[in-house]
Amino acid sequence: MGRARPSMQELIQGRRNAGFVGRRRELDTFRDNFGLPPEDGRHRFVFHVHGHAGVGKTWLMRRLEQTARQEYGALTARVDETASSVPEAMASISEQFARQGLELSAFDRRLATYRQRRHEAESAPAEGERQGPSTGSMAAARAGLAGLGMVPGVGALAGAVDPVPLAEGTDRLRAALGSRFRDHKDVQLVLDPVETLTPLLVRELSEAAAAVPWLVLLFDTYERLGPLLDPWLRTLLTSERLGTLPANTVLVLAGQTRLDPGCWGDLADVVAELPLEPFTDAEARQLLSAKGITDEPVVREVLRLSGRLPVLVSTLAENPGTDGDLDDPSATAVDRFLKWERDPVRRSAALAGALPRRLNEDVFRAAVDDDGAGLFGWLRSLPFIGDRGGAARYHDVVRAPMLRLQRTTSPQRWSAAHTRLAETFAGWREAATGGLDPRDGWRLDAWSGPRLEEWYHLLCARPSATLPGALRDGIAACDAGPAVARRWATTLAEAGEDADAETVRAWGWHLVEALADERRRGIEAMGLLLARAGLDAAGRVAAHVVRGWHRRSVEEFEGALEDFHWAIELDPGNVRAHFGRAVVHRATGEFTAAMDALNRVDALEPGSTWVQRERGETCRRAGRYEEALARLDPVIEADPADHVALGSRGQTKMALGRIQEALADLGRAIELNGDYTWALVRRARVRSTLGDTAGALDDLDRAEALEPGVPGTLGERGDVHRFAGHYEEAIAVYDRALALDPGYAWALGSRAMANEALGRRAEALADLERAVALNPGYAWAVAQRERLLSSGDSPEGGRNDGPV
Repeated sequence: MGRARPSMQELIQGRRNAGFVGRRRELDTFRDNFGLPPEDGRHRFVFHVHGHAGVGKTWLMRRLEQTARQEYGALTARVDETASSVPEAMASISEQFARQGLELSAFDRRLATYRQRRHEAESAPAEGERQGPSTGSMAAARAGLAGLGMVPGVGALAGAVDPVPLAEGTDRLRAALGSRFRDHKDVQLVLDPVETLTPLLVRELSEAAAAVPWLVLLFDTYERLGPLLDPWLRTLLTSERLGTLPANTVLVLAGQTRLDPGCWGDLADVVAELPLEPFTDAEARQLLSAKGITDEPVVREVLRLSGRLPVLVSTLAENPGTDGDLDDPSATAVDRFLKWERDPVRRSAALAGALPRRLNEDVFRAAVDDDGAGLFGWLRSLPFIGDRGGAARYHDVVRAPMLRLQRTTSPQRWSAAHTRLAETFAGWREAATGGLDPRDGWRLDAWSGPRLEEWYHLLCARPSATLPGALRDGIAACDAGPAVARRWATTLAEAGEDADAETVRAWGWHLVEALADERRRGIEAMGLLLARAGLDAAGRVAAHVVRGWHRRSVEEFEGALEDFHWAIELDPGNVRAHFGRAVVHRATGEFTAAMDALNRVDALEPGSTWVQRERGETCRRAGRYEEALARLDPVIEADPADHVALGSRGQTKMALGRIQEALADLGRAIELNGDYTWALVRRARVRSTLGDTAGALDDLDRAEALEPGVPGTLGERGDVHRFAGHYEEAIAVYDRALALDPGYAWALGSRAMANEALGRRAEALADLERAVALNPGYAWAVAQRERLLSSGDSPEGGRNDGPV
């Protein structure tokens, strides 16, 4: 692996760092750690930099990163709060490593698959005249997208998919995202992007670690990232479930608060705490001296105004004022900033630029008067303006008092300025996305980004009047996925803080807390809105439907049915609620109830192809195979490119013993969608039945490359080996599957057969006993256990009742 040459920016930063002042103790502690091998008990794998706003955490983080890279040859990546999900954090790490000459190829390919799906869903078909989507097709698209936990191959980016072009496009695209609600237990891990992407990332980090001295991953603004990343990082540090981090990896976390003791309390022996206080008097004076400020009265005044906070010492060092200014006892850091800026246009622009949360040149122009529109370059040069994710941002220590000054000096001007900015963001949102319905737009960054800023400024301008609408719109934000939902909740919290609106602030932080568990998506948040937000009937329907789908994704089936029931009570024609009932009933084996719910959907949207496909899939799950074929055949005849219907029909034909036809259908489904892991795993089973062991293993290799670490895929691999007579290989694979999921009863049953084939009857019985204890209704395992106990016959060699 060749290391890339340093960029111009890195060289410039290095020259700046040559004049770095202060924090020598922290730097020395960090440096000393590289002299200790990872096996040394004194070595620390995690550094935690923490302290109040303005003490220089980000400044120190950049210096630590530069030190690791330049002095110790480390590969480094730094993530901040612009990463709003674990996959985004991983993507940022991969992008930064690529700039240093390390390509994480397998990870990047999988990430590209997500992004390609998003592109395909957002791109409408080009042929022919396009008609608007029907209510039924929109309902199907939204229903599929809502069940993020049930759409194989889409995962986290399902939240970014726009169902309008999806509904307007072909049934193949609708099927790809809206109708793969099958084998939930077998593919649950596939549906979690963290579980999918992390093993790829960790594996390639381990390969890279063999070629470099150190890997250093830095996470800034950890007070915001922590609730999102804590479970993921803890798993990487303490478990092998997602892979094993190389020992020469060092993590650096920087935030305002201490680490959550519930997550990090038992890891004190691997974490080095680096608490930051304001500069000492000597450090502050050293910085001022480096800036050429040695006049003692001026030095004393800068120290008084800044409180020795590094960001303010640096700011005031650039503009220290004069002796004549030093006798103003009421001066603050902001007063001093405004006082030394004599140009009224610049003064006004600096204040107006603090109103948006983040700035680029377009946002700055919208915030300031025409006279100040050309001052963005000047503003970017100020010491308290940082760069986060490509956007300029005021340091909180400076921005907060600037906002308070404007809010209290002229509430009317404050409200008018925020209203103008809200209208600007609304216009950009409309122009970028063509006026999408909020239920659909939240899934597009080009819509949701401006929408969040629009809500922020409206909440700052008129908190009480705006809050009900912001809460109602949050239902669709939660529907779009946990990353979007957290950005929405954080927007409320920040608007409440900046506008000093306690009700808005409290709602925001309650919702942030309710959304902390990413796997539960918006279940608790919807509960808060239903209980306390005063929603109208339409809002209550929307919240019940969203919570119902989220409850279905975590297998809270009774709760999901209850939510769909209340939604239908309030809106009997709600297609998505009826479809949700069908999906839940099918998952619980209540096939008659599932068909009744689909019949209701068909009555509301007669002739919808997707409903016919769902009926066919329901019949297949119920074991009514001939009826399933009768329903699936017309769907495929109408659209031969419907790969989901082809996969369902292929599995149905497999159950009927029509093996070659099953192979053809599954092969065609895979041709249409090469990433269709469900069909790859099923075709592997067909090929194994035909004695094509090599072909079956090839399919499973492809499936595991797309979705690594899925217990069900490993179980199928074990069966392929078992039916080929490779019993030791089969047991090794079953062991891997059970390490990922100790409750995987099917793998226990299959391992029992492999153990019996090797003459290990006691081990076989133990596996079957455990399988039946886990799942008392597991008829196949019960029958095999009774056979062994009663007769001790040799294994039947039949296939275990695996996932369907």
